[in-house]
Amino acid sequence: MVTAVAYRFAAQQAERQRILDTLRLSRNQLLEVKERMNEEMARGLSKQTHEQASIKMLPTYVRSTPDGTEHGDFLALDLGGSSFRVLLVQVRSGTKSNVDMHHKIYSIPQETMQGTAEELFDHIVDCIADFLKYRDMRGVSLPLGFTFSFPCHQSKLDQGILLRWTKGFKASGCEGHDVVSLLKDAVRRKQEFDLNFVAVVNDTVGTMMTCSYEDPKCEVGLIVGTGTNACYMEEMHNIELVEGDSGLMCVNMEWGAFGEGGELDDFCTQFDRVVDACSSNPGKQRYEKMISGMYLGEIVRNVLLDFTAKGLLFRGKLSERLKTHGIFETKFLTQIEKDRLAMRQIRSILQHLGLTSSTCDDSVVVKEVCSVVARRAAQLCGAGLAAVIDKIRQNRNLNQLSITVGVDGTLYKTHPHFSSIMQETLQDLAPQCQVTFHKSEDGSGKGAALITAVACRIMTQDNNCEV
Repeated sequence: MVTAVAYRFAAQQAERQRILDTLRLSRNQLLEVKERMNEEMARGLSKQTHEQASIKMLPTYVRSTPDGTEHGDFLALDLGGSSFRVLLVQVRSGTKSNVDMHHKIYSIPQETMQGTAEELFDHIVDCIADFLKYRDMRGVSLPLGFTFSFPCHQSKLDQGILLRWTKGFKASGCEGHDVVSLLKDAVRRKQEFDLNFVAVVNDTVGTMMTCSYEDPKCEVGLIVGTGTNACYMEEMHNIELVEGDSGLMCVNMEWGAFGEGGELDDFCTQFDRVVDACSSNPGKQRYEKMISGMYLGEIVRNVLLDFTAKGLLFRGKLSERLKTHGIFETKFLTQIEKDRLAMRQIRSILQHLGLTSSTCDDSVVVKEVCSVVARRAAQLCGAGLAAVIDKIRQNRNLNQLSITVGVDGTLYKTHPHFSSIMQETLQDLAPQCQVTFHKSEDGSGKGAALITAVACRIMTQDNNCEV
Protein backbone atom coordinates (compact mmCIF):
# COMPACT_ATOMS: atom_id res chain seq x y z
CA MET A 1 0.00 0.00 0.00
CA VAL A 2 2.71 2.47 1.05
CA THR A 3 4.73 1.55 -2.05
CA ALA A 4 1.72 2.13 -4.31
CA VAL A 5 1.10 5.58 -2.76
CA ALA A 6 4.79 6.48 -3.08
CA TYR A 7 4.82 5.27 -6.68
CA ARG A 8 1.72 7.34 -7.53
CA PHE A 9 3.21 10.40 -5.83
CA ALA A 10 6.47 10.00 -7.80
CA ALA A 11 4.56 9.52 -11.08
CA GLN A 12 2.52 12.67 -10.43
CA GLN A 13 5.64 14.65 -9.60
CA ALA A 14 7.34 13.43 -12.80
CA GLU A 15 4.27 14.44 -14.87
CA ARG A 16 4.17 17.90 -13.27
CA GLN A 17 7.86 18.40 -14.04
CA ARG A 18 7.37 17.22 -17.63
CA ILE A 19 4.69 19.90 -18.11
CA LEU A 20 6.72 22.59 -16.34
CA ASP A 21 9.77 21.75 -18.48
CA THR A 22 7.90 23.21 -21.47
CA LEU A 23 8.09 26.55 -19.62
CA ARG A 24 11.81 26.26 -18.86
CA LEU A 25 14.26 27.78 -21.32
CA SER A 26 17.83 26.59 -21.95
CA ARG A 27 20.75 28.96 -22.48
CA ASN A 28 20.77 28.06 -26.19
CA GLN A 29 17.09 28.95 -26.49
CA LEU A 30 17.72 32.31 -24.79
CA LEU A 31 20.63 32.99 -27.17
CA GLU A 32 18.26 32.21 -30.04
CA VAL A 33 15.71 34.72 -28.65
CA LYS A 34 18.49 37.34 -28.47
CA GLU A 35 19.52 36.61 -32.07
CA ARG A 36 15.95 36.79 -33.40
CA MET A 37 15.34 40.04 -31.50
CA ASN A 38 18.49 41.44 -33.12
CA GLU A 39 17.28 40.43 -36.59
CA GLU A 40 13.86 42.01 -36.04
CA MET A 41 15.47 45.24 -34.78
CA ALA A 42 17.46 45.46 -38.03
CA ARG A 43 14.28 44.78 -40.06
CA GLY A 44 12.39 47.49 -38.15
CA LEU A 45 15.12 50.08 -38.79
CA SER A 46 15.35 49.31 -42.52
CA LYS A 47 13.09 51.23 -44.91
CA GLN A 48 12.77 48.11 -47.08
CA THR A 49 11.57 45.72 -44.35
CA HIS A 50 10.01 48.11 -41.79
CA GLU A 51 6.42 47.36 -42.81
CA GLN A 52 6.85 43.58 -42.35
CA ALA A 53 8.92 43.78 -39.14
CA SER A 54 7.17 42.81 -35.89
CA ILE A 55 9.28 45.34 -33.93
CA LYS A 56 8.56 48.76 -35.44
CA MET A 57 11.61 50.67 -34.06
CA LEU A 58 9.71 53.97 -34.14
CA PRO A 59 11.74 57.20 -34.37
CA THR A 60 10.84 59.56 -31.50
CA TYR A 61 12.62 62.75 -32.65
CA VAL A 62 14.24 62.89 -29.22
CA ARG A 63 17.85 63.68 -30.14
CA SER A 64 19.41 64.58 -26.82
CA THR A 65 19.26 63.75 -23.13
CA PRO A 66 19.18 66.49 -20.41
CA ASP A 67 22.41 68.41 -19.66
CA GLY A 68 21.29 70.02 -16.38
CA THR A 69 20.76 73.55 -17.74
CA GLU A 70 17.03 73.03 -18.40
CA HIS A 71 14.69 75.28 -16.42
CA GLY A 72 11.13 76.56 -16.36
CA ASP A 73 7.56 75.49 -15.62
CA PHE A 74 5.96 72.81 -17.78
CA LEU A 75 2.65 71.00 -18.04
CA ALA A 76 2.65 67.25 -18.56
CA LEU A 77 -0.25 64.99 -19.48
CA ASP A 78 0.03 61.27 -18.84
CA LEU A 79 -2.32 58.82 -20.55
CA GLY A 80 -1.34 55.17 -20.44
CA GLY A 81 -4.09 53.25 -18.70
CA SER A 82 -7.44 53.59 -17.01
CA SER A 83 -6.29 56.72 -15.16
CA PHE A 84 -5.06 60.03 -16.55
CA ARG A 85 -2.76 62.54 -14.84
CA VAL A 86 -2.21 66.23 -15.29
CA LEU A 87 1.05 67.57 -13.83
CA LEU A 88 2.75 70.89 -13.24
CA VAL A 89 6.51 70.26 -13.31
CA GLN A 90 8.93 72.99 -12.21
CA VAL A 91 12.53 72.41 -13.33
CA ARG A 92 15.32 74.49 -11.79
CA SER A 93 18.75 74.50 -13.45
CA GLY A 94 21.94 73.96 -11.51
CA THR A 95 21.21 70.94 -9.34
CA LYS A 96 20.18 67.74 -11.04
CA SER A 97 17.50 66.83 -8.52
CA ASN A 98 15.73 70.17 -8.47
CA VAL A 99 12.38 69.15 -9.95
CA ASP A 100 9.11 69.98 -8.17
CA MET A 101 5.91 68.24 -9.25
CA HIS A 102 2.24 68.78 -8.50
CA HIS A 103 -0.34 66.48 -10.01
CA LYS A 104 -3.91 65.27 -9.96
CA ILE A 105 -5.17 61.84 -11.02
CA TYR A 106 -8.43 61.41 -12.94
CA SER A 107 -10.14 58.14 -13.83
CA ILE A 108 -11.25 57.27 -17.35
CA PRO A 109 -14.53 55.33 -17.35
CA GLN A 110 -14.58 52.07 -19.32
CA GLU A 111 -17.28 53.43 -21.66
CA THR A 112 -15.06 56.44 -22.47
CA MET A 113 -12.03 54.18 -23.16
CA GLN A 114 -14.18 52.26 -25.63
CA GLY A 115 -16.36 55.13 -26.93
CA THR A 116 -15.44 57.70 -29.59
CA ALA A 117 -12.37 59.92 -30.08
CA GLU A 118 -14.50 62.98 -29.29
CA GLU A 119 -15.75 61.50 -25.99
CA LEU A 120 -12.25 60.44 -24.89
CA PHE A 121 -10.48 63.71 -25.71
CA ASP A 122 -13.35 65.88 -24.39
CA HIS A 123 -12.99 63.97 -21.09
CA ILE A 124 -9.22 64.59 -21.08
CA VAL A 125 -9.73 68.32 -21.72
CA ASP A 126 -12.31 68.48 -18.88
CA CYS A 127 -9.64 66.99 -16.59
CA ILE A 128 -7.05 69.57 -17.74
CA ALA A 129 -9.57 72.38 -17.13
CA ASP A 130 -10.20 71.08 -13.62
CA PHE A 131 -6.43 70.95 -12.89
CA LEU A 132 -5.82 74.50 -14.18
CA LYS A 133 -8.67 75.72 -11.97
CA TYR A 134 -7.30 73.69 -9.00
CA ARG A 135 -3.81 75.25 -9.46
CA ASP A 136 -5.32 78.72 -10.19
CA MET A 137 -3.57 78.71 -13.58
CA ARG A 138 -6.40 79.59 -15.95
CA GLY A 139 -5.09 81.87 -18.72
CA VAL A 140 -1.49 80.60 -18.35
CA SER A 141 -0.04 78.89 -21.46
CA LEU A 142 2.92 76.69 -20.52
CA PRO A 143 4.97 74.37 -22.78
CA LEU A 144 3.31 70.95 -22.66
CA GLY A 145 4.54 67.37 -23.02
CA PHE A 146 1.96 64.64 -23.63
CA THR A 147 2.92 61.14 -22.51
CA PHE A 148 0.82 58.92 -24.73
CA SER A 149 1.82 55.34 -23.98
CA PHE A 150 0.52 53.66 -27.11
CA PRO A 151 2.32 52.82 -30.39
CA CYS A 152 2.58 56.01 -32.48
CA HIS A 153 4.25 57.00 -35.73
CA GLN A 154 6.07 60.31 -35.35
CA SER A 155 7.44 62.48 -38.14
CA LYS A 156 8.19 65.30 -35.69
CA LEU A 157 8.34 65.77 -31.94
CA ASP A 158 4.90 67.37 -31.50
CA GLN A 159 2.93 64.87 -33.57
CA GLY A 160 1.95 61.26 -32.89
CA ILE A 161 -0.23 59.21 -35.21
CA LEU A 162 -1.79 56.36 -33.24
CA LEU A 163 -0.97 53.05 -34.92
CA ARG A 164 -3.20 50.93 -32.70
CA TRP A 165 -4.78 50.91 -29.29
CA THR A 166 -3.49 48.56 -26.60
CA LYS A 167 -4.25 48.08 -22.85
CA GLY A 168 -8.02 47.78 -23.27
CA PHE A 169 -8.55 51.08 -25.13
CA LYS A 170 -10.79 50.89 -28.20
CA ALA A 171 -12.04 54.46 -28.74
CA SER A 172 -13.11 54.79 -32.39
CA GLY A 173 -11.78 57.47 -34.72
CA CYS A 174 -8.31 57.57 -33.12
CA GLU A 175 -6.23 54.95 -34.94
CA GLY A 176 -4.49 56.53 -37.93
CA HIS A 177 -5.00 60.05 -36.49
CA ASP A 178 -2.63 62.53 -34.82
CA VAL A 179 -3.40 62.55 -31.09
CA VAL A 180 -2.17 66.15 -30.73
CA SER A 181 -4.69 67.28 -33.37
CA LEU A 182 -7.45 65.32 -31.58
CA LEU A 183 -6.50 67.04 -28.32
CA LYS A 184 -6.31 70.50 -29.96
CA ASP A 185 -9.79 69.95 -31.47
CA ALA A 186 -11.14 69.11 -28.00
CA VAL A 187 -9.47 72.24 -26.52
CA ARG A 188 -11.14 74.35 -29.26
CA ARG A 189 -14.52 72.77 -28.46
CA LYS A 190 -14.06 73.62 -24.77
CA GLN A 191 -13.08 77.26 -25.53
CA GLU A 192 -11.73 77.83 -22.02
CA PHE A 193 -7.93 77.78 -22.39
CA ASP A 194 -5.09 77.32 -24.87
CA LEU A 195 -2.17 74.86 -24.77
CA ASN A 196 1.38 75.14 -26.15
CA PHE A 197 2.12 71.60 -27.42
CA VAL A 198 5.84 70.79 -27.62
CA ALA A 199 6.24 67.00 -27.43
CA VAL A 200 4.40 63.70 -27.70
CA VAL A 201 6.25 61.22 -25.50
CA ASN A 202 6.15 57.46 -25.00
CA ASP A 203 6.37 56.46 -21.32
CA THR A 204 9.43 54.27 -22.03
CA VAL A 205 11.28 57.27 -23.51
CA GLY A 206 10.17 59.35 -20.51
CA THR A 207 11.62 56.68 -18.22
CA MET A 208 14.99 56.88 -20.00
CA MET A 209 14.98 60.70 -19.85
CA THR A 210 14.12 60.80 -16.13
CA CYS A 211 17.03 58.50 -15.32
CA SER A 212 19.47 60.24 -17.68
CA TYR A 213 18.70 63.50 -15.83
CA GLU A 214 20.36 61.85 -12.81
CA ASP A 215 22.82 59.55 -14.65
CA PRO A 216 24.21 60.79 -18.01
CA LYS A 217 25.20 57.20 -18.92
CA CYS A 218 21.51 56.21 -19.14
CA GLU A 219 20.75 55.59 -22.83
CA VAL A 220 18.17 52.79 -22.54
CA GLY A 221 14.64 52.81 -21.13
CA LEU A 222 12.79 49.67 -20.04
CA ILE A 223 9.27 49.16 -18.70
CA VAL A 224 8.10 45.87 -17.20
CA GLY A 225 4.71 46.41 -15.64
CA THR A 226 1.22 45.78 -16.98
CA GLY A 227 2.88 45.80 -20.41
CA THR A 228 6.52 45.86 -21.52
CA ASN A 229 8.56 48.02 -23.88
CA ALA A 230 12.10 49.33 -24.43
CA CYS A 231 13.78 52.31 -26.10
CA TYR A 232 17.40 53.30 -26.65
CA MET A 233 19.64 55.88 -28.34
CA GLU A 234 20.36 54.64 -31.87
CA GLU A 235 22.84 56.00 -34.43
CA MET A 236 21.01 58.26 -36.90
CA HIS A 237 22.66 56.57 -39.90
CA ASN A 238 20.95 53.29 -38.91
CA ILE A 239 17.45 54.84 -38.79
CA GLU A 240 16.50 54.70 -42.46
CA LEU A 241 13.01 56.14 -41.87
CA VAL A 242 14.50 59.53 -40.92
CA GLU A 243 16.63 61.92 -42.98
CA GLY A 244 20.12 62.69 -41.67
CA ASP A 245 23.13 60.62 -40.71
CA SER A 246 24.84 62.40 -37.83
CA GLY A 247 24.23 62.05 -34.12
CA LEU A 248 21.75 59.92 -32.21
CA MET A 249 17.98 59.58 -31.92
CA CYS A 250 15.92 57.67 -29.38
CA VAL A 251 14.05 54.74 -30.94
CA ASN A 252 10.84 53.49 -29.32
CA MET A 253 11.09 49.78 -30.07
CA GLU A 254 7.52 48.71 -29.23
CA TRP A 255 9.12 45.36 -28.47
CA GLY A 256 5.97 43.86 -26.94
CA ALA A 257 4.96 43.01 -30.53
CA PHE A 258 8.03 40.78 -31.04
CA GLY A 259 6.77 37.34 -32.05
CA GLU A 260 3.89 38.54 -34.21
CA GLY A 261 5.81 37.20 -37.24
CA GLY A 262 6.25 33.77 -35.61
CA GLU A 263 9.67 34.50 -34.03
CA LEU A 264 8.56 33.06 -30.67
CA ASP A 265 6.50 30.09 -31.91
CA ASP A 266 9.32 27.66 -31.01
CA PHE A 267 9.19 28.81 -27.37
CA CYS A 268 5.41 29.14 -26.92
CA THR A 269 3.64 26.50 -24.85
CA GLN A 270 0.03 25.30 -24.90
CA PHE A 271 -0.57 27.75 -22.02
CA ASP A 272 0.74 30.73 -24.01
CA ARG A 273 -1.51 29.79 -26.91
CA VAL A 274 -4.61 29.66 -24.67
CA VAL A 275 -3.75 33.02 -23.04
CA ASP A 276 -3.23 34.58 -26.48
CA ALA A 277 -6.45 33.12 -27.92
CA CYS A 278 -8.51 34.40 -24.95
CA SER A 279 -6.97 37.89 -25.01
CA SER A 280 -8.55 40.99 -26.56
CA ASN A 281 -5.90 40.98 -29.33
CA PRO A 282 -5.12 37.38 -30.45
CA GLY A 283 -1.87 37.04 -32.41
CA LYS A 284 -0.61 40.45 -31.23
CA GLN A 285 1.93 41.45 -28.55
CA ARG A 286 3.23 37.88 -28.25
CA TYR A 287 6.46 38.79 -26.39
CA GLU A 288 4.51 41.00 -23.98
CA LYS A 289 2.12 38.11 -23.26
CA MET A 290 5.05 35.96 -22.08
CA ILE A 291 6.59 38.68 -19.89
CA SER A 292 4.28 41.34 -18.52
CA GLY A 293 2.07 41.66 -15.49
CA MET A 294 -1.15 41.69 -17.49
CA TYR A 295 -0.62 38.05 -18.52
CA LEU A 296 1.61 36.14 -16.05
CA GLY A 297 -1.25 35.40 -13.65
CA GLU A 298 -3.28 34.01 -16.57
CA ILE A 299 -0.41 31.71 -17.60
CA VAL A 300 -0.20 30.42 -14.01
CA ARG A 301 -4.00 29.95 -13.84
CA ASN A 302 -3.97 27.88 -17.03
CA VAL A 303 -1.15 25.66 -15.73
CA LEU A 304 -3.11 25.11 -12.48
CA LEU A 305 -6.25 24.22 -14.47
CA ASP A 306 -4.27 21.70 -16.53
CA PHE A 307 -2.68 20.14 -13.43
CA THR A 308 -6.08 19.87 -11.72
CA ALA A 309 -7.79 18.35 -14.78
CA LYS A 310 -5.02 15.70 -14.81
CA GLY A 311 -5.44 14.97 -11.10
CA LEU A 312 -2.01 16.45 -10.28
CA LEU A 313 -3.29 19.22 -8.00
CA PHE A 314 -6.16 20.03 -5.59
CA ARG A 315 -7.10 16.30 -5.63
CA GLY A 316 -8.43 16.86 -9.14
CA LYS A 317 -11.22 19.16 -7.88
CA LEU A 318 -11.64 22.45 -9.74
CA SER A 319 -13.19 25.50 -8.11
CA GLU A 320 -15.55 27.62 -10.21
CA ARG A 321 -13.55 30.72 -9.31
CA LEU A 322 -10.34 29.28 -10.75
CA LYS A 323 -12.16 28.85 -14.07
CA THR A 324 -12.70 32.63 -14.19
CA HIS A 325 -10.50 34.54 -16.66
CA GLY A 326 -8.21 37.01 -14.87
CA ILE A 327 -9.02 35.76 -11.35
CA PHE A 328 -5.38 34.82 -10.63
CA GLU A 329 -3.88 38.31 -10.49
CA THR A 330 -0.16 38.82 -11.08
CA LYS A 331 0.06 40.42 -7.62
CA PHE A 332 -0.75 36.94 -6.19
CA LEU A 333 2.19 35.55 -8.12
CA THR A 334 4.43 38.23 -6.59
CA GLN A 335 3.08 37.56 -3.06
CA ILE A 336 3.46 33.78 -3.40
CA GLU A 337 7.06 34.16 -4.61
CA LYS A 338 8.12 36.22 -1.61
CA ASP A 339 10.35 33.76 0.24
CA ARG A 340 9.32 34.92 3.69
CA LEU A 341 5.71 33.97 3.11
CA ALA A 342 4.65 30.98 5.13
CA MET A 343 2.75 28.30 3.21
CA ARG A 344 -0.42 29.14 5.13
CA GLN A 345 -0.42 32.58 3.48
CA ILE A 346 -0.27 30.92 0.07
CA ARG A 347 -3.19 28.78 1.20
CA SER A 348 -5.15 31.92 2.16
CA ILE A 349 -4.71 33.19 -1.44
CA LEU A 350 -5.91 29.80 -2.71
CA GLN A 351 -8.91 29.97 -0.39
CA HIS A 352 -9.72 33.40 -1.86
CA LEU A 353 -9.79 31.56 -5.22
CA GLY A 354 -12.37 29.12 -3.87
CA LEU A 355 -9.86 26.33 -3.21
CA THR A 356 -10.90 25.84 0.40
CA SER A 357 -9.60 22.28 0.77
CA SER A 358 -6.10 22.90 -0.66
CA THR A 359 -3.26 21.18 1.20
CA CYS A 360 0.26 22.18 2.10
CA ASP A 361 1.51 20.01 -0.81
CA ASP A 362 -0.79 21.97 -3.16
CA SER A 363 0.78 25.20 -1.92
CA VAL A 364 4.28 23.88 -2.72
CA VAL A 365 3.18 23.04 -6.27
CA VAL A 366 1.50 26.42 -6.80
CA LYS A 367 4.64 28.20 -5.59
CA GLU A 368 6.76 26.21 -8.06
CA VAL A 369 4.43 27.05 -10.97
CA CYS A 370 4.63 30.77 -10.08
CA SER A 371 8.41 30.53 -9.86
CA VAL A 372 8.80 28.82 -13.26
CA VAL A 373 6.48 31.27 -15.06
CA ALA A 374 8.14 34.36 -13.52
CA ARG A 375 11.65 33.01 -14.18
CA ARG A 376 10.87 32.47 -17.86
CA ALA A 377 9.45 36.01 -18.11
CA ALA A 378 12.57 37.53 -16.55
CA GLN A 379 14.89 35.47 -18.76
CA LEU A 380 13.00 36.43 -21.94
CA CYS A 381 13.20 40.08 -20.91
CA GLY A 382 16.94 39.72 -20.19
CA ALA A 383 17.53 38.09 -23.60
CA GLY A 384 15.77 40.97 -25.37
CA LEU A 385 17.73 43.54 -23.39
CA ALA A 386 20.98 41.71 -24.23
CA ALA A 387 20.19 42.19 -27.94
CA VAL A 388 19.59 45.94 -27.44
CA ILE A 389 22.70 46.59 -25.37
CA ASP A 390 24.99 44.46 -27.52
CA LYS A 391 23.73 46.39 -30.57
CA ILE A 392 24.71 49.71 -28.93
CA ARG A 393 28.19 48.24 -28.18
CA GLN A 394 28.60 47.05 -31.78
CA ASN A 395 27.30 50.38 -33.16
CA ARG A 396 30.17 52.08 -31.35
CA ASN A 397 32.82 49.46 -32.23
CA LEU A 398 33.60 48.93 -28.56
CA ASN A 399 35.11 45.84 -26.99
CA GLN A 400 33.49 46.75 -23.65
CA LEU A 401 30.46 48.98 -23.05
CA SER A 402 29.43 50.58 -19.77
CA ILE A 403 25.84 51.81 -19.82
CA THR A 404 22.83 52.52 -17.58
CA VAL A 405 19.26 51.30 -18.15
CA GLY A 406 16.40 53.33 -16.69
CA VAL A 407 13.66 50.95 -15.52
CA ASP A 408 10.07 51.31 -14.42
CA GLY A 409 7.06 49.05 -13.95
CA THR A 410 5.40 47.28 -11.04
CA LEU A 411 6.53 43.78 -12.02
CA TYR A 412 10.20 44.80 -12.08
CA LYS A 413 9.90 46.84 -8.89
CA THR A 414 7.76 44.55 -6.73
CA HIS A 415 8.52 40.96 -7.76
CA PRO A 416 11.17 39.52 -5.40
CA HIS A 417 13.28 37.76 -8.07
CA PHE A 418 12.39 39.24 -11.49
CA SER A 419 15.09 41.93 -11.55
CA SER A 420 17.93 39.64 -10.38
CA ILE A 421 17.05 36.85 -12.86
CA MET A 422 16.74 39.38 -15.69
CA GLN A 423 20.12 40.91 -14.82
CA GLU A 424 21.81 37.47 -14.57
CA THR A 425 20.46 36.55 -18.01
CA LEU A 426 21.62 39.85 -19.49
CA GLN A 427 25.12 39.44 -18.02
CA ASP A 428 25.36 35.90 -19.36
CA LEU A 429 24.17 36.77 -22.90
CA ALA A 430 26.01 40.11 -23.23
CA PRO A 431 29.24 39.54 -21.27
CA GLN A 432 31.06 42.49 -22.90
CA CYS A 433 28.58 44.96 -21.43
CA GLN A 434 28.64 46.34 -17.91
CA VAL A 435 25.08 47.41 -17.16
CA THR A 436 23.78 49.48 -14.25
CA PHE A 437 20.04 49.60 -13.53
CA HIS A 438 18.47 52.82 -12.33
CA LYS A 439 14.89 52.69 -11.07
CA SER A 440 12.89 55.53 -12.58
CA GLU A 441 10.66 57.72 -10.49
CA ASP A 442 7.73 58.88 -12.60
CA GLY A 443 9.12 58.61 -16.13
CA SER A 444 5.75 59.30 -17.69
CA GLY A 445 5.17 62.57 -15.82
CA LYS A 446 8.59 63.98 -15.01
CA GLY A 447 10.01 62.42 -18.20
CA ALA A 448 7.49 64.20 -20.46
CA ALA A 449 8.34 67.51 -18.79
CA LEU A 450 12.10 66.90 -19.16
CA ILE A 451 11.75 66.08 -22.87
CA THR A 452 9.74 69.30 -23.24
CA ALA A 453 12.38 71.19 -21.23
CA VAL A 454 15.21 69.86 -23.41
CA ALA A 455 13.21 70.79 -26.54
CA CYS A 456 12.70 74.32 -25.23
CA ARG A 457 16.41 74.63 -24.36
CA ILE A 458 17.40 73.62 -27.89
CA MET A 459 14.66 75.73 -29.52
CA THR A 460 16.01 78.81 -27.77
CA GLN A 461 19.51 77.83 -28.95
CA ASP A 462 18.77 77.25 -32.62
CA ASN A 463 14.98 77.32 -33.20
CA ASN A 464 15.03 73.60 -33.98
CA CYS A 465 11.97 71.55 -32.96
CA GLU A 466 13.88 68.32 -32.36
CA VAL A 467 15.23 67.53 -28.93
